[in-house]
Amino acid sequence: MGWCVLRRLVQLLVQQRVSLQAWHRMLGPESVPPPKRSRGDFMAPPRIGTHNGTFHCDEVLACALLRLLPEYRDAEVVRTRDPETLASCDIVVDVGGEYDPQRHRYDHHQRSFTETMSSLSPGKPWQTKLSSAGLIYLHFGHKLLAQLLGTSEEDSMVGTLYDKMYENFMEEVDAVDNGISQWEGEPRYALTTNLSARVARLNPAWNQPNQDTEAGFQRAMDLVREEFLQRLDFYQQSWLPARTLVEEALAQRFQVDPSGKIVELAKGGCPWKEHLYHLESELSPPVAIAFVIYTDHAGQWRVQCVPKEPHSFQSRLPLPEPWRGLRDKALDQVTGIPGCIFVHASGFIGGHHTREGALTMARATLAQCPAPMPPTNSST
Repeated sequence: MGWCVLRRLVQLLVQQRVSLQAWHRMLGPESVPPPKRSRGDFMAPPRIGTHNGTFHCDEVLACALLRLLPEYRDAEVVRTRDPETLASCDIVVDVGGEYDPQRHRYDHHQRSFTETMSSLSPGKPWQTKLSSAGLIYLHFGHKLLAQLLGTSEEDSMVGTLYDKMYENFMEEVDAVDNGISQWEGEPRYALTTNLSARVARLNPAWNQPNQDTEAGFQRAMDLVREEFLQRLDFYQQSWLPARTLVEEALAQRFQVDPSGKIVELAKGGCPWKEHLYHLESELSPPVAIAFVIYTDHAGQWRVQCVPKEPHSFQSRLPLPEPWRGLRDKALDQVTGIPGCIFVHASGFIGGHHTREGALTMARATLAQCPAPMPPTNSST
């Protein structure tokens, strides 16, 4: 378009006060920019919409997780049920009656909504109906964890902790908000101190004169954010290193004993059971680990039997019955292994002053009954 034509258009605008729409018509349809906020709103922070009134853990957590992301860090949380106000928000959670991730609408109350982590992320095992918190975690969780962990979304650590945080933090919030019980029938006792219960108590009591929920909502966001970050920090700094230690021990098990059924941990005090059950299922060829040996805080050696199931008090292969309940020299005489310290009365654990002694106790038990019970399936 030549300079003369442009100058003529400017003159028309000045002389005839042509509207902006007329300007677009004269320039042609391809010149029309996409809709955007007015100049006054252009630099305004994004707006997260959710419902007002009594708040619950799921939308509080959804808002808190979003505000941990750089693009929503300074976001204003707009609490309303007014459709026009919600329509002006950049993202809406737990209200509005629609689930449309393309438009950033994340409600779960509509009759048609039945989505779970498993249905929206094939391959995931969790069948609990998602709340608004679960939806935000599903769509933003990998990005959020990568940001908080200081790594990329492709890092395997992100995937591992994503699953762990859902299973042991997020799923509970989804289930409570959707009214899904942990058990069938009547519970044996009341559980009133979980995260959802503590958030609920930040609402005004029914008989308080001031029923304003805004201050409580802000305190609730602080609470759930702190809990989420603390849990993630624990899994990164403690749980994940324990998993790595057990993984390495399993890889080296044949160097400990040719049977491959005895695992030695490089550090005592490591919480190994959960990791052993999960990683054991990936061993090739499959084998049921019978014993774990390690040092205690005093530097003495322990030989511990692997339980039949994660929370069972029964061992796959307990230490021999004649050893149980004996200590020191009396135990030395029965086992024929000098330097023994004790064997528990149930036979699930024993102690020795040396590594070789603890290993000998495990080997002697294997020799008496070489086929421990096979491992059971367990979740991550």
